[in-house]
This record gives sequence, structure tokens and C-alpha cells, in this order.
Amino acid sequence: MRKIVLTGPESTGKTTLAKQLAGHFGAQWVPEYAREYLESLGRKYVQDDLIEIAKGQIAKEDFFAQGNSRFILCDTSLEVIQIWSKVVFGNCAPWITEQLKMRQPDLYLLCQPDLPWAPDPLRENPNDRDVLYTIYQQELAALGTDFIQINGIGNERFDKAAAEIEKFINQ
Repeated sequence: MRKIVLTGPESTGKTTLAKQLAGHFGAQWVPEYAREYLESLGRKYVQDDLIEIAKGQIAKEDFFAQGNSRFILCDTSLEVIQIWSKVVFGNCAPWITEQLKMRQPDLYLLCQPDLPWAPDPLRENPNDRDVLYTIYQQELAALGTDFIQINGIGNERFDKAAAEIEKFINQ
């Protein structure tokens, strides 16, 4: 099963775009496990929680990969957890980094922070999305993976992402 990941800083439209693209292409959409985990946590998260979040994300991806679609669309993946851990805690658990290297997606779409910030109780970084975006670019490059930058408002953003996926699936 091929995997396409929408990634990037908070409030860059990943979930909305992933749902739209999954509907358009008839693909499976893999929701972000971190949101589910954190909403049920009942306390402030700690670094060890990130390993549990990574395990939950992997389980979701593996479950949805068993479906009948040509590919799965993830609105997050392990690179987000790795970056999150480094930014918040200064390092990342080796297990997360190892899993990230072993579970590379077939295509990354990196969403630019050109959308207005949308407040959410789980979001933490309204003022440094451009800095985080640069970190995403650096981390994806360090993984040795190609990624496509997605920007634009509304239909423009969707059209760009859909065109890139079309190119990818028709290779």
C-alpha cells in the first residue's frame, strides 16, 4: 500500500486537505492519532507520551493500509512526532527515529503556514509557524526524502495538492 503524508506545522490545513483529497481520490484517510490520545489524557503530556502516540499512529496507518484504495492519505506521521519531540523536549526517542526511517512514505506534501491561525486547545505554536516550517524542510531533507511544498488558500491549495498526487499515482 502506498502512503502519502501531509505534514507541516500546526494549523496549516493538513486534516482538511487530507479529507478532501481522500474523498476526491477514493483513498483511505488516516486521522491523526495524537489528537485522540491527547484529548483523552487528562493531564499535560510528557515526552514518554510521544512514544505511545507514535505507536498509535503506526497502528492506525497499518489498519487503514489494509483497505481497498490505491493509497492511504495521512494528515500526520512520525516526522511530526520527531519534530515535536525535538522542539518541546530538545531530543527524540531513538525508537521514534528508527521507526520513521523504516516507515518512509511514498510522498510527502509539506503544507506551508500561509493559512490564518485557527485556535485549538491542542495547538501550541501560533507565533512561530514559519520557524517550524523551516525545521520541517530541514528534517525532511535530512531523511533524504523528496517533498512537495503545498500552499494557497481554499481551492488553490486543494488543486495544487491534487495535481501533485495525480502526477505521483500516474508515474
